[in-house]
Amino acid sequence: MYQKFGKRLFDITASATALIVLSPLLLWLAWKIKKNLGSPVIFSQIRPGKDNKLFRLYKFRSMTDAKDKNGNLLPDEERMTDFGRKLRATSLDELPELWNILKGDMSIVGPRPQLVRDMVFFTEEEMHRQDVTPGLTGLAQISGRNNIDWKERFAYDLKYIEKISLQEDLRIIWRTIFKVGNQEDIATDGMETSEDYGDWLLRMGRIDEQNYKEKHTLAKNLLMNFINN
Repeated sequence: MYQKFGKRLFDITASATALIVLSPLLLWLAWKIKKNLGSPVIFSQIRPGKDNKLFRLYKFRSMTDAKDKNGNLLPDEERMTDFGRKLRATSLDELPELWNILKGDMSIVGPRPQLVRDMVFFTEEEMHRQDVTPGLTGLAQISGRNNIDWKERFAYDLKYIEKISLQEDLRIIWRTIFKVGNQEDIATDGMETSEDYGDWLLRMGRIDEQNYKEKHTLAKNLLMNFINN
């Protein structure tokens, strides 16, 4: 009953309340981001949601648009500023996702929406994490977040969707607040941002270069189809 009806009602109520209560903070953050990083203030990225339906996820911008002489974006570590690190460390960059939750693209709790270029590498079992609406936080985020490997993260996601309940969602929300307050497991150790799933598979020798390139081509085609439609 909760999964079918109550969870969406909880999401609407919680996200709408949060957007109203946090509106002064959201406006202040927008001003600080524009001052420190420039425009646009909001960063959007196409992510796969429930049943692999693509949607635009919204975040506060945390990196500059610095490019090399050929016009290509510089690596994340070179575009990240101290201000951007603070935004990510406090998870304040995630607040615009409350709008995604209100719209129904996301839920408060659920498997995190991965990149399209991650999703194309999912196994048949891992693809079941797409059976539910992705979340702002989830079981994987309170169990190590970016400092557990990809297979562990997906195992936690699959464990969560086996039995979704209000009690478990409230527990995850409470633990998330604790984790964010302590700024734990924000990024993978030794990396500025989390490593892509495909990059991890390639680095671990679980796929070869050919498969890696084929999957990335598939991801690009999916993104182009979404943009063009």
